[in-house]
This record gives sequence, C-alpha cells and structure tokens, in this order.
Amino acid sequence: MTRILGISGSLRAASFNTALLRTAQGLMPEGATLEEGSIRGIPLYDADEEEAKGIPPAVERLKEQMAAADGLLLFTPEYNNSIPGVFKNAIDWTSRPASDISRIFGGKRVAVLGASPGGFGTILAQDAWLSVLRTLGTRPWYEGRLLVARAGGVFDEGGQMTDDAMRDRLKVFLAGFTAVAATRDT
Repeated sequence: MTRILGISGSLRAASFNTALLRTAQGLMPEGATLEEGSIRGIPLYDADEEEAKGIPPAVERLKEQMAAADGLLLFTPEYNNSIPGVFKNAIDWTSRPASDISRIFGGKRVAVLGASPGGFGTILAQDAWLSVLRTLGTRPWYEGRLLVARAGGVFDEGGQMTDDAMRDRLKVFLAGFTAVAATRDT
C-alpha cells in the first residue's frame, strides 16, 4: 500500500485547498491512500521556545505522518503571489531539529498543487516552494502540475468539486504522482 500524506496550507474552514485535498482522497488510485495532515495548532516558530519547551505536539504529529509517508502532497494557497506564511511556518517547524531533516524530508517525493479564486491558480506559490523543497533534500515531482484557477466555480458551497474536467485532471495527477512515490527509487 502506497501512503501519501496531503497537507493543506490553509486554516480557513471553507478553504479551496482543503476541499481539493478531500476531493483527492476519493480519487486515489487502487493500492494507495491519501492521509490528511494538519497545520492547525502549530505556533509561530521561535527558537527560544524550541529550546525551552522542545517540539510542540502538533509539530511532532505532523513530522511522524510525514516520515511514515511514501510521498507528500502540498496543497498550497497563494497569498500575495507567494507561499502562505502559516504554511511555510509549519514546514519550517517540521525541519527542527535540523538533525531530523533527512528523516522527514530526505529523498521524499513531493508534489505541489493548489486552488485559488484568482485566474492564475497558484502558479507563483508553487514555484516559490521549489527552493524550499530543494533545500530540504526532497525529490520534487516535475512531471505534473495542477493549478485550480477560479476555484469558486470549481467547488460548491459545501466544498464538493463540481467541475468534471478538473476532477479528471486531478485523478490523472494523483495517479502519476502515486506511481512515482511508490517506486522509492533513488
């Protein structure tokens, strides 16, 4: 069984990216699962707090989910043409202590996708993630890209995807990424 971990970079209850993640859970290829990780409850990174109190429980949970996964999907919003601070903060925390980076990220297959109410999807946020992922030693998947633009017309008020063409694109994206994550090649 191939285990993929998906993390939405939004805390908003009606997040398009969380809706995209939950849609993806129902479209995974046979023999694969998509578990939902959460950034909720992760405090702002503060090295003094880390030294005084250690790694917060919400960070430890997310780190263990990441370590156990064969692949990682980052469902990123785009704020001001870049990475949302709350999402970057969570990933920064999961890289602590630095001695854990290779256990959590080293060689891990990662893909970035996202949904936005704007007309360009999350193209700039996705591109901004690449330098972070490279620094952490991951193996980003470049063969697929999924940008959900004008997401208000793709999801209904309850967060259900209503666009069949986008659903098909998401299914193909997930199959491609899962096949690569399942190989565990070097």
